[in-house]
Amino acid sequence: THTHTHTHTQSPPDLHNLTLLYEEVLYTILYRLGKPEPNHVADDSELYEYVQKAFQMSPEEHHVLMQRVKRLENPIFCLKATVKQAKGILGKDVSGFSDPYCLLGIEARSQEHCSDSSSSQEHKKRMKAVVKDLIPEDQIHRTQVINQTLSPVWDETFILVPSSPAVFTPLPCRDSDVVESVRHKLGELTDLHGLKRIFKDARKDKGQDDFLGNLVLRLQDLHCRDDQWYILEPRTETYPNRGQCHLQFLLTHKKRSTSLSKTQPSYTVHRHLLQQMVSYEILQHQAGSISWDGELSKHASTILYLHAAQKDLSDFHQVMAQWLAYSKLYQVIEFNSSCLLHQITSIEYQWVQERLKPEQKSELAESFESLLAYGVSLLQKYRIIFPLSRPQSTERLQSLLRVLVQMCKMKAFRELCSLTPDLQQMVTKALKVQCHRDVSANASQWGRHFSSLSGTRICNLLSCFCWGIEANLMPFFPRDGPLALTDFYQLFKEAIPKWLQKTYSIALERTQRAIQVDQLVPLGELNKHSTSTVDLSTCYAQIVKTWQQLDWPDPEEAFMIMVKLVEDMCKIALMYCRLIKTRAEELSSNQRDEGNAANRLCIVVNNIEQLRLLILRLPLQLDWERLERRMGDAIDPEQIQHTLHNQLQGTVSCLDHEIRDVVQTLAAKVIAQAWHFLLRICSSLGLRSITPLMKFLESELQYLNVHLVQENFNSLLGLLWKHTLHVLTTATKQQGCSSRYYQKLQFALKNLEHCFHAEGCGLSKDTLHTEAFTALEKELLLRCATSRELIQKYFSNRLQQQLTTSSEKYGAVTIKALYRASEQKLRIEILNAVNLIPLDSNGSSDPFVQLTLEPRHEFPEVVARVTQCKKNDLHPLFDETFEFLVPPEKCQQEGACLLLTVFDYDTLGANDLEGEAFFPLCNVPGVNRNDDEVDAVMVPQTRLPLTHPKPTGDLILKLLEFRKGDKEAQAFVKLRRQRAKQSKELE
Repeated sequence: THTHTHTHTQSPPDLHNLTLLYEEVLYTILYRLGKPEPNHVADDSELYEYVQKAFQMSPEEHHVLMQRVKRLENPIFCLKATVKQAKGILGKDVSGFSDPYCLLGIEARSQEHCSDSSSSQEHKKRMKAVVKDLIPEDQIHRTQVINQTLSPVWDETFILVPSSPAVFTPLPCRDSDVVESVRHKLGELTDLHGLKRIFKDARKDKGQDDFLGNLVLRLQDLHCRDDQWYILEPRTETYPNRGQCHLQFLLTHKKRSTSLSKTQPSYTVHRHLLQQMVSYEILQHQAGSISWDGELSKHASTILYLHAAQKDLSDFHQVMAQWLAYSKLYQVIEFNSSCLLHQITSIEYQWVQERLKPEQKSELAESFESLLAYGVSLLQKYRIIFPLSRPQSTERLQSLLRVLVQMCKMKAFRELCSLTPDLQQMVTKALKVQCHRDVSANASQWGRHFSSLSGTRICNLLSCFCWGIEANLMPFFPRDGPLALTDFYQLFKEAIPKWLQKTYSIALERTQRAIQVDQLVPLGELNKHSTSTVDLSTCYAQIVKTWQQLDWPDPEEAFMIMVKLVEDMCKIALMYCRLIKTRAEELSSNQRDEGNAANRLCIVVNNIEQLRLLILRLPLQLDWERLERRMGDAIDPEQIQHTLHNQLQGTVSCLDHEIRDVVQTLAAKVIAQAWHFLLRICSSLGLRSITPLMKFLESELQYLNVHLVQENFNSLLGLLWKHTLHVLTTATKQQGCSSRYYQKLQFALKNLEHCFHAEGCGLSKDTLHTEAFTALEKELLLRCATSRELIQKYFSNRLQQQLTTSSEKYGAVTIKALYRASEQKLRIEILNAVNLIPLDSNGSSDPFVQLTLEPRHEFPEVVARVTQCKKNDLHPLFDETFEFLVPPEKCQQEGACLLLTVFDYDTLGANDLEGEAFFPLCNVPGVNRNDDEVDAVMVPQTRLPLTHPKPTGDLILKLLEFRKGDKEAQAFVKLRRQRAKQSKELE
């Protein structure tokens, strides 16, 4: 923040005004309209939480004000619709042209119509039925008739007031016959059931208007602001191509019931709201206010966007409100000037004095004069405000001077301010005030500079007065050249905005025309894109050449021109993406050949990739480095990054997203056809059933590799692999299938992996081996295994769980194990158990230990052994030894283990489970043949925590359970399920 006290202070809003402003923002959120924008906050609760913090409202205050707002009268919802123009409409007159006009109306729909679930045949019959006076005549708006044209331009705006809920229905374009009355025309309107409306075919009597096309939109599908071309729908398929209509929509409020809406202008309320939120955003900025660049959070942006739309604020008035708010805040809280410069640029290029009312002009002029006076007051104290001992002083001083210089160059400043100041003179005077003592003390040295002020350049004067800041001022007040013609380019400055707009309009028109004639076929064998990219590249090249020829001398003004050029080129790029995809859909809708549709999608994605490369080359072609060198320190590098590089990167990100969308569409088409081959694999008996699938993929991938550039082809491969894994995973989840079925899926997975890897020419191993692939591979391995292999795997898993278990919540058992290789005997000594859980009603237990060697099929002749039962003892001492006759190789099998089960003995019912522990036989001393003879005395004790099995969820048990014909599997599952029923583990 500024380190001095100044006269331009912003008094904080009093409690009453703050309360009224808070009611205004609550009312805005409560009655928000339109489908949320992608980068906005859709959850209203998040917005309420944000404004509560921004206005420092307690929960109690928020609740009281929220209830007050809810009691206010609802606003009247309005739809501001602008019919701009149409193109490509049918010629209905004998001259080959039409006399088109457009009708607009809103039809209210009942809830039952909106949820109509009847058959499509019934639906079509109702759509074609004729219903007179569908919409009252006084609720239908009509544009003017444009005579003898196929590309009419209306540019007419209408205010439509819907009832809630409603369906916005622009009535169709028609060809006007003058003798037809409006009431007779409305008689031809048909009913609307669902989301569409079809007009009854007009009689061909003399004077009857001809149907040209219609369009149906739902209010809930519109954003607060929408501006786009819509395809006109036909009534019949005789002439399906009915052209397009350009419409703009704005969802607004009428008669808002808040106090501020009734008493203050909309832009004033918007400015106060913006000022409150910006103050909060600056205080929340972590890096400090100086580095804050004016970028608001998505919560603040959402609220301001909704408020501006509901109040029907134009872009110009929004920018003006931003300038008034930001410029006032800048005099209280210092922050980065880039946002002020952006507003200066926007006002400069949109400036039309007639847009403003007298009081608005006065307010804007006052903001200019106030900021100028404030800046000069800081310069008068520059040694205090911008001490050279602080590293940020230079940057802050340049930021202030940059704002003042650009502001004084504005047309709005020159037209509204009564006296146009000489900024150089004001800066010089301000510096003189600070340096007066130095001048007085060194009159003989400084006198000659003041005596010859008229002939001395300002930069020389400043170098005498101000130590250390001359370099900061030089970029803003450059030295004069020797010739009077140095500033001749100023004669053309007024024409620059018009020239930029004309350049954009011509490039936009040429791009649209290029797309309309593009047949989406490759230019040649070596090129994989179509003609429209050549035309677009030419448009970009002409803009680049014009920039190079212009070579605007003023570096700061050149930067503003560059910003506008880059913005326009990015807008054209995004428009091209939308239109080229629409063109592909139009061409494909006239043909049923799926192969040609795929060809066009390949061309579309290659075209967008080519456009992406064009955008990435712009910094080099427009020579941004030279522009940055010319500007020197006049413009902060962070502003260049924020304004140019970020805008370019944002456009590239949008193009990447469009490419991914088209590639996903291509992948979906391929996987839809591959699905049938995968089903054949699942239903066929032989492993050769995969051959058709492999041939299909080889053919498709070879085709796509030819028609796609490499980067897009790799993206497509990745998506196909992801879809393929999803299909195989779905097929694997089918229960009750034979192991042969899963073996075929496993075989298919291995072959598909080799296919997509293509010996290193396709996807890399890292890309192929995703988490989904690893999980599928493991599951198929289990499903293909025999029942005995699954049982062994089950005990291997339990052994692994035993190793990772440290908790003794169910107690523990201590043993000693030894294997005598010479006798092939496994010797187990059960020492004791501790901390057992009480299972009897007396608070104790009667424990005993059961010993079994698992899995049973590996030790079929080894019977289970048990210890003695210890009555009423939770810490029993057993001290019993058991011997089992087993060969050493059995002990080294996968899953081979000693299962120790501690039971609580019950006389009448089944024994209760205290817990179980698993001990791997391969770890028993003496089992390894390389081990020397082990002394029984030296065998260590092993303490095993007791565990309980989880009641459900074990995949191996589920797989065994589905093998109904396998008695061994069913017996094993039954035993484990019995244990699970006694488990005290939660699911």
